[in-house]
Amino acid sequence: MNAARVRVFAPASIGNVIAGFDVMGAAVAALDGAPLGDTVTVEPAAETQLVVEGPFAARVPAAAAENLCWRATLAVASGRGIPLPALRMTLCKAMPVGSGLGSSSASAVAGAVATAAWFDAVDVRELPSFLEWRAARAGELLDAAGKAEAHAAGATHLDNVAPCLLGGWQLLTPAGPRSLPVPPGLRWVLACPDFELATRTARAVLPAQLDRATAVAHSANLAAAVHALHSGEWLLLKAALRDVVAEPHRAALVPGFREVQSAARGAGALACSLSGAGPAVVALVEPASVQAVCAAMCRGFAEAGVSSSVRVCAVDPIGARPGAADVVDQ
Repeated sequence: MNAARVRVFAPASIGNVIAGFDVMGAAVAALDGAPLGDTVTVEPAAETQLVVEGPFAARVPAAAAENLCWRATLAVASGRGIPLPALRMTLCKAMPVGSGLGSSSASAVAGAVATAAWFDAVDVRELPSFLEWRAARAGELLDAAGKAEAHAAGATHLDNVAPCLLGGWQLLTPAGPRSLPVPPGLRWVLACPDFELATRTARAVLPAQLDRATAVAHSANLAAAVHALHSGEWLLLKAALRDVVAEPHRAALVPGFREVQSAARGAGALACSLSGAGPAVVALVEPASVQAVCAAMCRGFAEAGVSSSVRVCAVDPIGARPGAADVVDQ
C-alpha cells in the first residue's frame, strides 16, 4: 500500500573532505537556517508526471530519462522487481548545479528515499520511526541513489551520496559507510564562485594512475585524518587535511582557487581545498576564526576577478529526512 504523499529533503554534502578522495564526505547545513538541499515529493496521480521547480529548476533536465531523482526512482522500482505505478514526482531544486556541494546526490537521494518511503507507506511525520526505516533500507537506498549519481558523474562514487543519505561525516569502507566523530564547534566555510563546473569535467583531468610517492602520501593523510577525528587532535587534523590526489589537477579549473586557499589559511583556517569536484572552496574553521576566514575567501576570489558568495555551515547530523510540514496526507 502506497502512502498518499511523501516529501523528503536531502542536504548538501562535501565530497572527499579534502583528504579522502571518493571515500570520505560530510553532510552540511547552513547556520543561517536557510535550507541547503533538494526536496522531492511523491504522490499518486492518474498518470505519471515529473515536475521540476525551485530556484535552480532551469539548470536540471526536465526530461525524466535524464533527471537524477527520476532515475533514482526507477532504480528503486527495478531493485524491487516491481513496475512503477502512476505517480507525480515534484523536485524542488534548491541546490545550485555544478557547485561542488553535492547537488546531484541531493536530487538522487531525495528521489530514492521519497520513492521507497512512498512504496512502503512510511509515516514520515514521526522522525524516529522514519530514521529506523531508513536504516533498515540503507543498502537499497545507497544503491539506487548511487546508480543515479553515476549517470551525472560518469562513475559510481558514494562520498556525497552516503553523507547526504545518512548525515554526519562518513567514511566509506569495504563493509559500508561508517560515521566519523565530528569535532565540537567545527565550522565549514563555503566560498561559492558564480560559475558551474561539471563533475564529469573535473574527473576528466585526473590521472588514471598515481605514482608511488603520491599514493603513500594520500594514504598517510587519510589515515591521519581519521585518527585525528577519533583522538581529537586538532593539530594532526590540520596537518592531515591535504589533497595530493585531485587538487593538483583540478586547481586550474577554478580561477582564483590558489588565492582563496592562501587567504583562508592565512586567516586561520585549519584546512582549505576544493569542495568535492569544485568550484566551491571549503575551509574547516574553528569558531573564533569564522569571520576572518569568510572575508579572506571572498577577497581571494575578488582579487582574481571572480564574484562569489559565502555560506557558513556545520555538519548536518541527520541526512535525508521528512521535508516541510504537511509531509503526509492521510
